[in-house]
Amino acid sequence: MKKIGTLLLFLILCPYSTEAQGEASGLHFKKAIAFLIFLCCIVYVSAQDCNSPVLTFPANNSDNIPVNSTITWDPIIGVPGYIISLGTTPGGVDILGETNVGNADSYTPPLGLPENTQIYVTLRLFFFDPAIPDLICPSSTFTTENVTTPPPCTSMASPIEGSINVNIATNISWDYAPTATGYRISIGSVPGIGDIVNNENVGNVLSYNPILDLPPSTEIFVEITPYNENGDLSPCPEQSFTTGAAATLPGCTALVNPSDGEINVPLTPLIEWSEVAGADGYKVTIGNSPFTAEILDNVAFFTNSTFVIDFEPNRTFFITIVPFNAAGDAIGCTQESFSTIVGCGPYFDSVTGELVIINPEISFPETISFCEGELPFIVSSTDTAEGFRWFQIDQFGNETLISDTSEVALEETGDYRYEAYNTIVQASGITECPKSQLFKVVSSEIATINAVNIAEQGNNIRITVDVSGIGDYEYALDNINGPYQDSNVFDNVPSGSYMVFVRDKKGCGIAEERVEQDLTLEGFPKFFTPNGDGVNDFWQYIPTVLTDEININIIHIFDRYGRLLAQIEPTSNGWDGNFNGLPLPSNDYWFRAISDSSGQIQGHFTLKR
Repeated sequence: MKKIGTLLLFLILCPYSTEAQGEASGLHFKKAIAFLIFLCCIVYVSAQDCNSPVLTFPANNSDNIPVNSTITWDPIIGVPGYIISLGTTPGGVDILGETNVGNADSYTPPLGLPENTQIYVTLRLFFFDPAIPDLICPSSTFTTENVTTPPPCTSMASPIEGSINVNIATNISWDYAPTATGYRISIGSVPGIGDIVNNENVGNVLSYNPILDLPPSTEIFVEITPYNENGDLSPCPEQSFTTGAAATLPGCTALVNPSDGEINVPLTPLIEWSEVAGADGYKVTIGNSPFTAEILDNVAFFTNSTFVIDFEPNRTFFITIVPFNAAGDAIGCTQESFSTIVGCGPYFDSVTGELVIINPEISFPETISFCEGELPFIVSSTDTAEGFRWFQIDQFGNETLISDTSEVALEETGDYRYEAYNTIVQASGITECPKSQLFKVVSSEIATINAVNIAEQGNNIRITVDVSGIGDYEYALDNINGPYQDSNVFDNVPSGSYMVFVRDKKGCGIAEERVEQDLTLEGFPKFFTPNGDGVNDFWQYIPTVLTDEININIIHIFDRYGRLLAQIEPTSNGWDGNFNGLPLPSNDYWFRAISDSSGQIQGHFTLKR
């Protein structure tokens, strides 16, 4: 039993190929895989035998990793969030305590990584349902580089250099300097003096809050010097900003609805926060991770609430609200978070541990067609779903509902959208989970064979089938069952009689025509010599035993550029090699003979002088 369990875990945890994923289909397979992954991580809690998710960078057991690296990993389907920690021991938190990164699949340590250190990365899988505990999988490890040079100088992040009317209570922050392990800061009211703060060692942080307010209406000079065990690159260049008049900043606020850390938040919530006295407005940032702003990016509101439309389900969102007034922005406001309802999934069921996907699986083509005269054309869905909708799309992209059953009667060609959906009852009400497919409706018809043209091709011939019609056609010789080809040209066909078949690909029928002739092009001379000696002075079709069933009506003669030179009847003497009364030079010329029974026969001959 133990061997079977070990093998099962091995099969689950080893990455399977894209081909295998493509072959896997159906909700039951997805549920089974997700359930086994879920069980795997449960087993780890007691047996430490789980190895997902897998770090993609740095690779496990790699070394000489830059200290300013971004840590990335393969996301696991159905896991809505990750909590990352870094330490010098497996599961340790001495480098970075447990940090929620939402469903991001990467993390960049804001202060970099310690040099020449073996670091263990631990990811905790975070679920919204209290019935499902957070799952911790084994730590991965790597070793950082040995830094042998001082860090580069850095720049102020806030206030931005050259800023004016900066509040006197402002904090000063700066960008991370790669390889730095600490910073010293000098602040002065004149360049190079440091009369406010003089070369103070603030440690390995990226901001500094002066103990006293800065002097008002004054240009402030700041020098920030990164350092590590190899020293520093001082003096680093000074940067400056100018303070405004003394003014009072507003304080920070806090979420009222949803509350910080709340789960099962509706997808279109009214977000409210505490009103702050003295604030003129609030700058709101919302992102899918603590470091991004996909939803709102520092957008100003002048009330303490706002609606946000259509959050994604089953995700954690991070929100920062900064009150502001004429004096500036509130300082040091913290980030809060909340999680939306599980929605349509994928998510883990709290009872079974299975991966749940409510949306139906659909299979519907991008193009369907009907044959002319078959309207209305009835189309039926073969998908399993609770409900269906069919929409017609006009030239402006507007949709009109034309059916809400599994069948639809299509009355005309054009653009359409098919939708199948399931529903789920949640705390916020009934949620629809749809899947849809855009498709085109085209009409088709059986082909009309206009002509079958035959041309000499070495010792064989080329057959070209000329058709008309609105269908999409394919072509075959002699066998109504094919094989069929998309090209209407058959090359290097041996001599003989043939049945030509033209099939509409949409199933509207097969047209056919028989080529009732010997295809050797006998009877059409290969050359003639119009020199007046009475021998071969004219080029003309000469019926033979093999061609006496071919009834030629007219013959057209062309030069190599397709210019019509002459038109002769089979009862005439033929062509004398002249054009507009003037003799044409020795060269190759082409003919097209029109026959009642055999369509067109094409070939070439030589004029010799």
